[in-house]
Amino acid sequence: MIPLKDTQKINIFPITTIVIILLNVIIFVSVYFSALALENPSLKLATFFQHYGLVPYEITTGKAIYPSIKPVWLSFISSIFLHGGWMHLIGNMLFFWIFGNNIEDYTGSIGFIFFYIIGGIVASFTQILTDPLSKIPVIGASGAIAAVMGAYFYLFPTARIKSLVFLFYFFTFVEVPAFIFLLLWFIMQLFSGFASFGSAISVAVWAHIGGFIFGFLTAVILKASRRGKERYPS
Repeated sequence: MIPLKDTQKINIFPITTIVIILLNVIIFVSVYFSALALENPSLKLATFFQHYGLVPYEITTGKAIYPSIKPVWLSFISSIFLHGGWMHLIGNMLFFWIFGNNIEDYTGSIGFIFFYIIGGIVASFTQILTDPLSKIPVIGASGAIAAVMGAYFYLFPTARIKSLVFLFYFFTFVEVPAFIFLLLWFIMQLFSGFASFGSAISVAVWAHIGGFIFGFLTAVILKASRRGKERYPS
């Protein structure tokens, strides 16, 4: 299922969500068109991702595979603004727009910045734990977006998600509760994650799983805190 829109209304202008989307698009376009202007663009892109993506081996050993002017820890942030292709970017930003503006509405625009970045870092750590010596760079915003989806799952379970569903050579539109949509998505990630042990896989599914759980637990804490303030106002 591909989500197209949700029914959960927002009461703010989602400036943080929009700025993050624009940053991802600008960085993607800048990196790719810069590489295309050089000889062997594929090699240049691979080298760039090796420098600015998150390489588990570098984190766990403290040794850089290639000489780099940036601190190794900075890759936790830089990696979540990089994408491997147009479809990678478009898919991530579509999910982020649908679910992100509602979480920004709940947390506030400034709070949402911290939630997004920390969610991405936690997601990256989860991926590192499952393959600590991998030298393949992890890139993409999907771990941070999974955190957004985990929060949405808890905060807005009854919202409905209008989705595009492909059935062999046909497609149709369906509207399903967010609880069902996100639960199915999470189960698919778990299945892929456990199936990936001991084999090479191009998608950082454990980052998705870790991000989702972080987002869910953070939403539980935020909602409980808000209820406490409403019950016992200062």
